[in-house]
Amino acid sequence: MNHEPPIRPIILALAAIMLLSAAARAAESVQLANGFTMRCDHHAMVDGHLRLYPHADGSEFLDLAPSMVVGFHELAAPVAANPAPAVAAPSHPAHPSGSIKPAPLPAAELRPILDAAGREHDLDVDLLASIVQAESANNPAAVSHAGARGLMQLMPGTAHEVGVQNAFAPSDNVHGGAAYLDSLLARYHDNLALALAAYNAGPAAVDRYHGIPPYRETRLYVARVIHLFNQRVAERNRRQREATNQASMVHPQ
Repeated sequence: MNHEPPIRPIILALAAIMLLSAAARAAESVQLANGFTMRCDHHAMVDGHLRLYPHADGSEFLDLAPSMVVGFHELAAPVAANPAPAVAAPSHPAHPSGSIKPAPLPAAELRPILDAAGREHDLDVDLLASIVQAESANNPAAVSHAGARGLMQLMPGTAHEVGVQNAFAPSDNVHGGAAYLDSLLARYHDNLALALAAYNAGPAAVDRYHGIPPYRETRLYVARVIHLFNQRVAERNRRQREATNQASMVHPQ
């Protein structure tokens, strides 16, 4: 049986669930039981959950328990058919040396890197995997319009700060990104929502607004990473339950 190392507890702040509230030009207003409101393009009931879609194309969604939602109110302004992505789309140029092709890193190569970085910084490997997926779609050659590079989209200044000399080297990039995330979690007392917001928009923006900045890109980014993380943890728990059930069948007490 695979025993996962203990991982620091991470606070999934309620604010993270409300992140889509600032999304512009939505088609529905969602009234929540706690008094907050959210905006989305449309919603559907999926597997017993209310699934909220911020975009018309369904590229993003957030699942809520029905008890969290009081009702929906249709808005006049529709969501644009081609909304801006949560993060800048990478242009995927070739690495200057030509050694890395603009393609996603295979899971068999990526997973050991994530495992090692997770152990080194006491971070959940599925959290790191979720960030890599959201940042670069697992592409080690990705470069954003702002100049962020590699799997975890390190800006040159951040890469220098965490000691990464080659941001296009997968292992160096992930270890550097994990070190930076580790420092942000320490700064915000393991509040994952704030740490992710700072990873996307910078700590200065989080400190200036005393919370998640009112930037649509940042709010959608944090919501997406947390959603991906929750999906991965749920799948991991499902596999562990299946393994436990199978073991009990083979070795009944």
